[in-house]
Amino acid sequence: MYKVTVENACRCFLRDGMSESQEFPTKEEAKEEATSMFERMNQNFCKKHSFEINERFGDYTIVIKDEKR
Repeated sequence: MYKVTVENACRCFLRDGMSESQEFPTKEEAKEEATSMFERMNQNFCKKHSFEINERFGDYTIVIKDEKR
């Protein structure tokens, strides 16, 4: 199983109702979901934070960073 997790969930993320942790049977499905979430967060959230995706052994972590300056 491959995981997609979100670290440091901000209020926009919590309000949106996305899951902080998900598991997928294939690496490709996990990558697809991580990419989709990343794009959704960049397009729909308040623009106060920046995001990055990290991949390690097929597991993806979306990190919500400090406020943009």
